[in-house]
Amino acid sequence: MCCDLKRRFLLLYATQKGQAKAIAEEIWQQAGAHGLEADMHCISEMDKYNLETEKDPVVIVISTTGTGDPPDAARKFVKKIQDTTLPPDHFAHLQYGLLGLGDSEYTFFCNGGKTVDRRLQELGAQHFYDTGLADDCVGLELVVDPWIDGLWLALKEAFLLQKEKEGMSSDAVSSSLSAAPHVGHELNLSSEVQNLKLEDERVRSSDVLTQKLVDIHLVASTRDTEPSLVHSVPPVSQSALSIPALPPEYIEVQFQDTHGENPHLSSLISEGTAFEVPVTKAVQLTREDAIKTALLLELDIADTVFDYQPGDAFCVICPNNVNEVEELLHILGLSEKGEYFVCVKVKEGTKKKGAAHPQHIPERSTLKFILTWCLEIRAIPKKAFLRALVECTSDVGEKRRLQELCSRQGASDYTRFIRDSNVCLLDLLHAFPSCKPSLNLLIEHLPKLQARSYSVSSSNLYQPGKLCFVFNIVEFPACPARPVSRKGVCTGWLAELVAPLLHPNKNTLDTKGGSSSTEKISIFARPNNNFHLPADPSVPFVMVGPGTGISPFIGFLQHRQKLREEHADWEFGETWLVFGCRHQDRDYLFKQLRCFLENGTLTHLKVCFSRDSSTAEVAPPKYVQDVIRLYAKEIARVLLKERGYFYVCGDKKHMADGVSDAVVDILSMEMEADKLEAMKILAMLREAKRYLQDVWS
Repeated sequence: MCCDLKRRFLLLYATQKGQAKAIAEEIWQQAGAHGLEADMHCISEMDKYNLETEKDPVVIVISTTGTGDPPDAARKFVKKIQDTTLPPDHFAHLQYGLLGLGDSEYTFFCNGGKTVDRRLQELGAQHFYDTGLADDCVGLELVVDPWIDGLWLALKEAFLLQKEKEGMSSDAVSSSLSAAPHVGHELNLSSEVQNLKLEDERVRSSDVLTQKLVDIHLVASTRDTEPSLVHSVPPVSQSALSIPALPPEYIEVQFQDTHGENPHLSSLISEGTAFEVPVTKAVQLTREDAIKTALLLELDIADTVFDYQPGDAFCVICPNNVNEVEELLHILGLSEKGEYFVCVKVKEGTKKKGAAHPQHIPERSTLKFILTWCLEIRAIPKKAFLRALVECTSDVGEKRRLQELCSRQGASDYTRFIRDSNVCLLDLLHAFPSCKPSLNLLIEHLPKLQARSYSVSSSNLYQPGKLCFVFNIVEFPACPARPVSRKGVCTGWLAELVAPLLHPNKNTLDTKGGSSSTEKISIFARPNNNFHLPADPSVPFVMVGPGTGISPFIGFLQHRQKLREEHADWEFGETWLVFGCRHQDRDYLFKQLRCFLENGTLTHLKVCFSRDSSTAEVAPPKYVQDVIRLYAKEIARVLLKERGYFYVCGDKKHMADGVSDAVVDILSMEMEADKLEAMKILAMLREAKRYLQDVWS
């Protein structure tokens, strides 16, 4: 009995969109096969565990959200451990291993995990296993898989060490652990965990997992020499496959009647208050022949208590495309049931650990409401979902291909034909027509439909009662794995919603009153605690925002203009704006920027156009980072001598990294220091919240 108790370890997860929870569930499932018991809890459930008195090893899986913040579920935990009155030996008794999840597309990679890891170390806790940092940019599995594989030996050693410290014989525990069966399954990495083929299998412990063999072979035509979503080639097509274990079902769906009302959209959010506000204005900022279409929308928030500062973001609650919902209902054979109310319950006797009613599914609503407002039907299917779909597929060849796509051997095919191709459930059901999943399977595996976040592009001081924002209509062109083109879930919906405002002449007979729109959208606040104007107006600052990255800076300038009008006696620092786009005549989003220049709100406006040809002897700069280099001395003066601020907004990979590289070069040149020293200075500016980014991938 004693030995059984000592084989327990505490497993905590903190998730934003489900990745960390899915990985924790995999660890929990594998633990039993290794003679261990994982006591699994969300890190927010602080009434169910106590690190102050915890004697067993602790495993933490934690993701990162926003600009390097811990997930919402971990906020209270982080606040608690960051109490400055805690002594340095507060967690001296604690042994832990931590797996952080992040995306290197963002500056503060895995910062949620790093924050917790660093603080636990400061409070005396000890690692029993090295920290793992998994990168969703290249595939979480590259780190997650080997980290989990090595966890079991590390836990075994931690238990032996624990016994030795207690002065007890470790023989019983050792024999118990070594006698634990080495299971022949690879368990599921569900939710947001993306999978790539591991280049070096030597990192794996060969005695941890044995392969589950699948004997089904797909007979392919000799003409099919190239792999595709539905077809494989050697070696994958001839391999014995190691596939995930089948995730246990845990949801039961019962159809009821057609009477009643669906819940209000405000009930779908767990944080803050939702406001339903009218769209009062819509403007297309780009010409029809521009590569991307950018829209500006104005919302009337006068009758709400919604408040914001320039630089803040807010979220739009959006639905799935109505045609895609109808198509999904048709494929599922549920077209006649769309308006029926459904009751979703946890299945009695389910083997899923901690099975609970999904929080994003209302207690009572229609099937169509669930598919429209609650489930992300466009989500890229995870491997656990593919594994479950195998059991719903009758055709032998289709079954084998789905097994390949969720196997380790087919990891590169999964990446190429599903992840990189943005394939969704509908695409899979078209590609594998014998696959007929049940409704409960969709509710179990499709994630919550997330509200979409946008930067505010206005100032409440300049335009009281109004909120503006700018966005590109996202386009997903057709590809071999996905033969239909699509628009972004939210941007496509918004564009369709405001079409009467954009083209009022086409709607002159509309019963809604021509160009006078009564369309409303539901929004809620998502304040940005850092990306704000300097508190001291005399401090100079530089704004870099190509394309729609200019959005928050319009709010900055509107706010600044109003402050200058109302406080003529104040001292205002100089302001720089660097803007770039492809073509001056097609997508120069805010040509009225010159008004800010003329009235003195903006000191310097520098623009560049990457696709316009030039006959000048000296070619003008193409990109914003090129512009910054042209004004190296001025940028260095603002940042170093005048202790100014530097703001960057826009695309991370193709712009923000280039801008930070340019700033490093400028600092190195102007300070006559090497690149490493300049990088340290930039890091200090970030730490001091004087180099600020609002970027997306």
